[in-house]
Amino acid sequence: MACALRQFAFCLATLCLLASTSPLHAQTYPAKPVRIIVGYPPGGTVDFMGRIVATKLSEIFKQQVIVDNRPGGGTVIGTEIVARAAPDGHTLLMANIAFGANPALVEKLPYDTVKDFAPVSLVALLPSFLVVHPSLPVRSVRELVALAKAKPGQLSYASAGNGSLLHLTMERFKAVAGVNILHIPYKGAAPALSDVLGGQLAIMFIPGPPALQHIKSGRIHALGVTSAARVSLLPNVPTIAESGYPGFELYDWEGIIAPANTPAPVIARLNAEINTILSTPEVKEYIMSQGANATGSTPEELAQRIRNEIAIWADVVKKSGMRVD
Repeated sequence: MACALRQFAFCLATLCLLASTSPLHAQTYPAKPVRIIVGYPPGGTVDFMGRIVATKLSEIFKQQVIVDNRPGGGTVIGTEIVARAAPDGHTLLMANIAFGANPALVEKLPYDTVKDFAPVSLVALLPSFLVVHPSLPVRSVRELVALAKAKPGQLSYASAGNGSLLHLTMERFKAVAGVNILHIPYKGAAPALSDVLGGQLAIMFIPGPPALQHIKSGRIHALGVTSAARVSLLPNVPTIAESGYPGFELYDWEGIIAPANTPAPVIARLNAEINTILSTPEVKEYIMSQGANATGSTPEELAQRIRNEIAIWADVVKKSGMRVD
């Protein structure tokens, strides 16, 4: 009798465990509108990717999925909103390179970048181009490095501001190439690019979308691209890696992240739906037209990317002394 009771108790406990991990959460999710927080103003790359995902998820879920722009603090304001949100999958973050860099850039973050979040899926990888104004007498990465070494501290580059993608990318390049190029921060990528186009400054890293037309028209020259392989839209532009710096690879990445303790079935459903969206020819071509690659992932792959970038940017920031505005 005692044995039978123990067996019954074991079976009951097992059924309770299975119920707690059942796909019920996924079947009833979403129960209300979903917000995707973007830590930037409307119109930028992260906002663009967020709206693609939101539009397609709305169609799949038959539920409203909206982009909620919460700029400020180098994305810290928007990211904190997600860290403090209910862990039910109804508040998500469209994160990018700043997510992994901010632990090194910001002295006291109001959240833990690893412990307070649950990665869902990578969405896209966006390489940047190293560009120069035609007045600068260089036409390759090697020539730029040689000129910078011949004139240490005399060349200047533009960025979208302290701690921005453009700043991060150039500081990593400077560390790898061993050059000293002066940083001139602007309040946004648009005014920085405008001054490079006008010749007030001669050098910058810039993602594809705002730069492609100017590269093709010859208003600026692209010396290299930060991707592992050449970009199909500009096949004659070599990678930084093949220009003398093997292994140099850097992207602005966009990915969906949920609050920590979001139920595993909800994470699994979101991951499956996002990867399905990114595999459709329509979405892949649309993202590619913006100079990016639609790149899904598992939650574990995105988590590993974040851990890797935290380590990379900690080293770059320590060597450069970078800080956000």
